[in-house]
Amino acid sequence: MGVFRWFSVNREVDRFAKMLAQDIAKRYPPALDNVRGKKVSVDRLTRILEDAYAKAREFREERGLGFYRKAKLGNSFRWELADLGYTKEFVEMATEGLIVSLSRK
Repeated sequence: MGVFRWFSVNREVDRFAKMLAQDIAKRYPPALDNVRGKKVSVDRLTRILEDAYAKAREFREERGLGFYRKAKLGNSFRWELADLGYTKEFVEMATEGLIVSLSRK
């Protein structure tokens, strides 16, 4: 039974990462990230990312994510942002912030 739960939790982590990336995309569409002159304010982008990171910390606490699942969440989040069409710089910055946020106690 333990093996089935392991796969179930991994699918749940993947779904959460996808939802988290899509929430960011609703508030900061990839098209805005790809436009070279027009950018959103740093404060707005910070609020958007901090909201996402807070949801991720809550998810971590509810599910008791260990090292492996935190890494899985970070990778799934990174891949979903890239699939949505964000620039490599934004994907790296957002993912790094997520990992740092999840690592805090």
